[in-house]
Amino acid sequence: MSFCIAIDGPAAAGKGTISKAVAKHFGFAHLDTGLLYRATGAKTFEGLTPIEAAESLTAKDLERDDLRSGDAGQAASRVAAVPEVRAALVDFQQAFARREGGAVLDGRDIGTVICPDAEVKLYVIASDEVRATRRHKELVAKGEDISLEAVLEDLRERDERDAARATAPLKPADDATVIDTTEMSIDEAVAQVIALIEARRG
Repeated sequence: MSFCIAIDGPAAAGKGTISKAVAKHFGFAHLDTGLLYRATGAKTFEGLTPIEAAESLTAKDLERDDLRSGDAGQAASRVAAVPEVRAALVDFQQAFARREGGAVLDGRDIGTVICPDAEVKLYVIASDEVRATRRHKELVAKGEDISLEAVLEDLRERDERDAARATAPLKPADDATVIDTTEMSIDEAVAQVIALIEARRG
């Protein structure tokens, strides 16, 4: 039986961490759809156009070690604004969502575009400052030399571009439950989401 959980929200709000924990708890498959766009964006560094990069994407491209860099994040946001890129990646995501045994997908348009009929839709948010602090900590731990101010500016730029794009803009689905993680620990956020999903599963 398939059961789809769609988790959307801006960068560093906690959706990825929550998604992984929820997938593990329920024994569901997990797909970080942002990686598809990061991998597509990273392939453009090699001279491919965004559409060529998306159409030639393979599972191996998702294993690149530069996908979590700031450059890959900005490239992801740029290629995600190209309608043909999004179209090329939709089939992959929809097939994953309806696999047997349940699936958790996190991204920016899962509940609105990819899986509008998902059994559970969540939209995870946090304040800009908290998100920037989380992302800055991540990047510094990986050895990147970047200021908190630069990370905050980068996040706001991406949010603005993603919310303003004509195709699949970043926004909560009308029937999504909003989870604000600004004041929450990750354990609290995960517990709240698991309780909500268990209630929906009956």
